Amino acid sequence: MWKVIPYALLQCLLLTGGQVFLKFALMRMPQFSWTKDFWWSMLTNWQFAACGLLFGLSGLLWMYIVKIFPFSTAYPMVSLSYVFGMLAAILFFHEEVSAMKWVGVGCIVIGCLLIAK
Repeated sequence: MWKVIPYALLQCLLLTGGQVFLKFALMRMPQFSWTKDFWWSMLTNWQFAACGLLFGLSGLLWMYIVKIFPFSTAYPMVSLSYVFGMLAAILFFHEEVSAMKWVGVGCIVIGCLLIAK
């Protein structure tokens, strides 16, 4: 089942990239409202478009993964996106990550390796 790892890593990178672009897009947009101005700001925001593209690619790859690999192996691999999300929080949003969160990330990685074995 080790063959699932490269696909899972790429899928999680695409998913995390979509989340990062979503955060950037939302940071540029006004507070949520049901107004024409709000929706126009969303539709003209290139980061929001990038977010949708990455989510779409992630979804397509996810369909391939689920088709090829057992669900009990494939689905837990999505948790690797939490690892990439933590790294993205540090790199792009300059967030501080506690030692306990790193322990949690380590547990996720070990769990994925055990499941893929």
